[in-house]
This record gives sequence, structure tokens and C-alpha cells, in this order.
Amino acid sequence: MKATTSYVFSIVILFLSGHVSVEACNFHIINKCPYPIWPANAANTGHPVLANGGFYLPPAEYRKIQAPADWVGRIWARTGCKFGSNNIPACETGDCGGKLYCNGLIGAPPATLVQIALQPDKTKPSFYDVSLVDGYNVPVSVTTIPSSSKCRISGCIKDVNDICPQELEVLNDLGEVVACKSACLAFDNDKFCCRNAYGTPAKCKPSVYSKIFKEACPSYYSYAFDNPPPLVSCASDDYLITFCPSTRVAEIEYV
Repeated sequence: MKATTSYVFSIVILFLSGHVSVEACNFHIINKCPYPIWPANAANTGHPVLANGGFYLPPAEYRKIQAPADWVGRIWARTGCKFGSNNIPACETGDCGGKLYCNGLIGAPPATLVQIALQPDKTKPSFYDVSLVDGYNVPVSVTTIPSSSKCRISGCIKDVNDICPQELEVLNDLGEVVACKSACLAFDNDKFCCRNAYGTPAKCKPSVYSKIFKEACPSYYSYAFDNPPPLVSCASDDYLITFCPSTRVAEIEYV
């Protein structure tokens, strides 16, 4: 996978003596999409996979998964999955080798990524963001519980799939746009990928494609050196991750 996410989310957490620590945090994951999704996660090296790496979540349903207080990794939604038929990929977007349980496998881009680095010392903030550096499949919002405006990453103003340039489109078997590639993923070009001669913020600037992402989803990373960085830092034991946050479905109880 030609990914540039590592440019976006490189965080060093310092542990100081005498800190107030907790053993675990909770991710409350809600599906407000009008279709089922298969949330998945992949942990950074040295951190455990959560909930076997993936599960089924119907519309208007919720699931809580527990993570170690120092967990670092990514969470995303898979869509259009059909497991049990030996098809690879089994999902139209975000597939992890045709498996229901990703068990540490990273999803195939493009997929909207929630990236999280938890901090066990609750006197210090954890860090999280939503990245479209490798592309988009569904909108997502992230906030703490209880919610705070300074701790919230909002969803998108527009569905990127509706405005995706043809050269970035990912189509399913019915010819429907189910995801939108980033320019880096689509063209594998240094200028779009912010690498080599373009590997600094001074050299790598927004492109016509990243601007489309940014206008639709202002709270997300639109390319590797998005500035100012849309990175949120808030301390909490509970985080609410909502896929398709603007879609109206039945009220969901999550606490």
C-alpha cells in the first residue's frame, strides 16, 4: 500500500513519574449510516488488536470496545461486505484481505481513517484526527464523552463520493461511487504524496484535489502537510466515534 499517513500522525508520548493513570479507555462506535458497516481497527506495533480487528454493525446500532489506556492505532469503516464466499476483497471499501476479523491487517485504501494515540496519564491529553490522506469512503465524527466543542472532530459538509472527480472514483459492480481516492493514491506522484523533493511543508502544498476534500470535510486532514494540522488533543476515558453523523436514524443509547 502506497500510504502517506505516517507523515500525518507521528506522536511521541512521554511518561512522567507520579502521573495519574488509568488502565483502559472505551471507544463507543455508532453506525448512523443507512446501511450496515463493518468497523475495523489496526494497532501500531506493540499495541493489541481490539475486538479481533473488526465486527458487523447494522444501521442505528452501537458497540462499545475497550482499549488499553496507552493504545495507538487506526479505526475505519468497511462497506459493502459479503463474507463467506471466498471473495477477495470481500468488502467494496476498507477490505482487510477478505476477512471479517482483520486481526491487525490494515484496510485497503481509500478509507476514511480515525487515528488515535491514547495517553494513560489523564493530566495530559490524548491525540486523535481523521485523515483523508489515502482517500475517503464514509464520513465520521469523533468526540469525547461528555462532549466538548474543543474536543470534537465534526463530520463532512458534503459527501465526498458525490463530488469525487472521475479520475479518483472507486466504483462497485453496479457502477456506484463507493469511495474517492486521494491524488497520492490515484497517481503515485511525489508532488501529491509529499515525499522526496516534496517531503516538507514548504515544498508540498494543497492541490486541486486536496482542496476538494478540505472544502467537503474541513475538520479532516486533506493531505499530508495540511495546515493548520487538524489534530485534536483532549483527555478522556471515553470516545464517541460516529459513522455518517449527519444521517438521521433512530436515537441510539451509548452510555
